[in-house]
Amino acid sequence: MSLMTKEQLKQWIKEKNMQSVEDVQSALKELFADTLQEMLEAELETSLGYAKHDTKNKKTTNSRNGYSKKKVRSEYGDVDIQVPRDRAGEFEPTIVKKNQTNVTGIEDQIIAMYAKGVSTRDIQDHLQQLYGIEVSPTLISNVTNKIVPLIKEWQNRPLQAVYAVVFLDAIHFKVKQDGAIVNKAAYMAIGIDLEGHKDVLGIWIGENESAKFWLHVVNELKNRGVQDILITCVDNLRGFSEAISACYPITEIQKCIIHQIRNSIKYVSYKDIKKITSALQPIYKAATEEAALEELNQFEQTWGQKYPLIVRSWRTNWAEISTFFKYSPEIRKLIYTTNVIESYHRQLRKVTKGKAIFPTDEALLKMLYLATMDVLRKWTGRVQNWGQILLQLSVQFPERVQPYLR
Repeated sequence: MSLMTKEQLKQWIKEKNMQSVEDVQSALKELFADTLQEMLEAELETSLGYAKHDTKNKKTTNSRNGYSKKKVRSEYGDVDIQVPRDRAGEFEPTIVKKNQTNVTGIEDQIIAMYAKGVSTRDIQDHLQQLYGIEVSPTLISNVTNKIVPLIKEWQNRPLQAVYAVVFLDAIHFKVKQDGAIVNKAAYMAIGIDLEGHKDVLGIWIGENESAKFWLHVVNELKNRGVQDILITCVDNLRGFSEAISACYPITEIQKCIIHQIRNSIKYVSYKDIKKITSALQPIYKAATEEAALEELNQFEQTWGQKYPLIVRSWRTNWAEISTFFKYSPEIRKLIYTTNVIESYHRQLRKVTKGKAIFPTDEALLKMLYLATMDVLRKWTGRVQNWGQILLQLSVQFPERVQPYLR
């Protein structure tokens, strides 16, 4: 089913002890029937205005009145379902209409469009034009809520014991909270394992980006089984390094060079920006750390008097800016910026750009999760030049890498 990740589907097939294609097809048919049943239940709940057994919030004289059996055709063959009824006879299901016998593709429509960032109104129009189905915004919300258990399972899944590189960064959105619109940070972690495969390790929604929340994130990674991280790549947020070191004291930290440059030109006169960025290039493109320090000294002689804050920033952060100098060109290219996670963020922005404001944290998390599943399906190969990178890392960190190599 499209709501499952590849790993979850493999695990599910394993648990079902399926030995043949027919077994898999039969199990998928059963899973689809369950999903369709849940969608019908969500639709009735929307119609009645209260959840099953939730009599406290019941504001209608109408109520549930059992089920009627129905057979429909799907991608997996004929499926038997039970259509819920209401006592007043007012409930008109739209996911599977009264005379409808073919539901091929319907179960994926709402989720797939929601994952692409399609607005609720456009989802309504699409279903109306394609299937003649009229759905309410509340129903769309109830249907997409069915992925919440999948998100929780994904967010709490066990992780690998060692990651070669972990990229940490946040992306910001506007969310409604207590009647006001506030800025929220979606904290992201991308890990590259010892086989060279990328994975999004988790998504956390919190207040504006802070070192304290990052400490919560890295603690959660540790609780989920991550015993060691060789290198972390981060931006220049104050307190970030302390948060990482508190959980992983021997992890090497590489601060993003691009973020450092952005911070450097923040207060530079517009007419000097190109000159400053050009003058900074020889520092981070130097062959060795010693050569880079010489270039930094040269930069200070030329620009230090006019822009002393730039020099102070580079020297203050030097220990974690210069980490990449000790590695080969292949590793340098991988870690000297947070481009890996920023590229992922660009994919998320494509999906969320149509949403100026999210109604809840959960609504934001649902869209980010679905967009992430689309991204992960494309991450099939290994990081470029991984063989050379792994060889370098196994020499650099022999006791931390070699025991985990297969």
